[in-house]
Parts: sequence; C-alpha cells; structure tokens
Amino acid sequence: MKILITGAAGFIGSHLSERLAGQGHDVFGLDCFTDHYSRALKELNAAEVKSKGVELLELDLAEDDLTDAVGDVEIVYHCAAQPGICAETPYGKYVRNNMTATYRLIEAVRGTRSLKFFINVATSSIYGRYATDTEDTPAKPTSYYGVTKLAAEQLVLSYNRELGFPACSLRLFSVYGPRERPEKLYPLLIRSILEGTEFGLFEGSENHKRSFTYVDDVIDGFVAVLENMDKCSGQILNIGWDEERSTGDGIKTVEEILGKKARCKTIPKRPGDQLRTHANITKARELLGYNPKTTLKEGLTAEVEWYKEKVFGKVDHR
Repeated sequence: MKILITGAAGFIGSHLSERLAGQGHDVFGLDCFTDHYSRALKELNAAEVKSKGVELLELDLAEDDLTDAVGDVEIVYHCAAQPGICAETPYGKYVRNNMTATYRLIEAVRGTRSLKFFINVATSSIYGRYATDTEDTPAKPTSYYGVTKLAAEQLVLSYNRELGFPACSLRLFSVYGPRERPEKLYPLLIRSILEGTEFGLFEGSENHKRSFTYVDDVIDGFVAVLENMDKCSGQILNIGWDEERSTGDGIKTVEEILGKKARCKTIPKRPGDQLRTHANITKARELLGYNPKTTLKEGLTAEVEWYKEKVFGKVDHR
C-alpha cells in the first residue's frame, strides 16, 4: 500500500517509516523540521529513514500546499505534532501544529479516492493527571499539549461520525527508545551521566508512575491497525505497556546500565505534568491482538547503546 507518515523524521515517525518500508509498503514521509529541538538529530533520523528507501519531503502541514503530497495515498499515519509539556512553548504554537495542521491534513486527504484509512496519533496526556482507565473515561487534560491533542483527535473523529471518514485515534503512553527527543527524561539522564553533569529532576517526579512503553511495541500496535481497519474505524485505542514503574525506577535502571550514579538536583515542578499513567489496553488486546513485551531494562539498554553510538560526542543535540 502507499502510506503517508507525517513527522517521519521524528522519534516515532522514523521508526514507523522503517518498519512499514521493510514490510514492502510504498512509504513516503513529511516533516517540517521545526525548531523544537536540534535539526541535526532529525537529520540523523532522516538519513536512516532514507537509507531504507523512504522518500521524505520537507513540508509544513499548517501552511504549505499538500495537494501533490497526498496524491494517491491509501493510508495516513499522522504522527506530526507540537509535542511535550513545556511552559516556554506558547499556546498558539500548540494550536498551529496540533489543531490547524490536523485540519489541513484531513481536508487534503479526505477528497482523494484512494484513501482507505487515517490513523491519528494522540497521547495519554488527554486523560490529565491520572491516565489509568479505559478510552471511555472523560478527558481532563491539564496542559496545552493535552488540550490541543484532544481537540485534534476529536476533529478527526468528528469527520468519521459526520462524513464516514475512515479513521481511528491511538493514545500513546510514555514512549521511549532510540531516537527519543532530547528534552525527554531518558536522553537528558543518559547525557548527564555520561558528561558527569547535574540532572534536573522535577520536584516529586521520582514518585510519578508511568507506563513506559518501548517504541518497537508502539509500532507493533500501529501496524496491527492495518490488519484490522474495519474494527478500528471510529475507535480510540490506548497503546502502551500495561505495567507501571516509577520515574525513580527508570533512573535507577539507567544508572545500572551505565554503571554510574546520576547527580540529581531538584528543580521546580512542571505545570500540567501527569502524576500517574497506567495503560489500560484491554480494548487494543481485543481489537488488535496487541501485546507489548519489551521490559524496561531491555528497552533502556537499547536506548543507551543508541545514544552512545549515534549521538554522544557526535551530534549537536542541545
């Protein structure tokens, strides 16, 4: 099938592009290489993706003409977004890159005769401080990120409800692994230990509980949607590891892998942060046969190895 992946030079999009290309699909990606983090890291991801035969176009979903890009696309995975919970990122940027971009992408693809399915990539941040229940739980986001990702998700599903637009939405839980964004917990922690510098730990966050989910397990869920599109149309599905670990556990695991303790210093709490996530994946198991299997130790070992081999001392990642 001809598959379009937005955000294909990013963390999750690049892994998805490689997996689908390896399965023989005709995959092409879009990415606008925003300044959210170092372009050099995205260029590293892009090079990996292109080496697997994936065509990658630099386009901005929020303002560029998408007509030629969507062409005769059959499947869309919409991974592109303004990510993260960051007080320095203005509200307008979340609206532009999460809501406006999603609207323009839907409008561009919904008129194509070839489209079979649209997979929206959402987040557990939609649930709010506690993300532990089923997909039917009322959304209570506490951040601009969660609010705008909820709006984008509901925009996609409104087209499904009103126009029969073939689509679903996948809510992801604390994804980690090789190519993870540099401002996230594990890349920051790994870098600080390797450099021997202080690691800023948000006050109380060592006790936060998370469904840390390895990126390959997330991609398993994405691919399973292709085999179950009829079942998934109009659905919201949680995709994550259904075991919770504390942030403190994650820090200790990285310390064990590297054989060195982190120099942690407490910094002020981050507004809008989640206190507990525990992926309820009953629905994904039933509809997709979804079964994540990578342990935290296995996944973090792979991430540490990637960081040391590809990034540390080699790429400007500030």
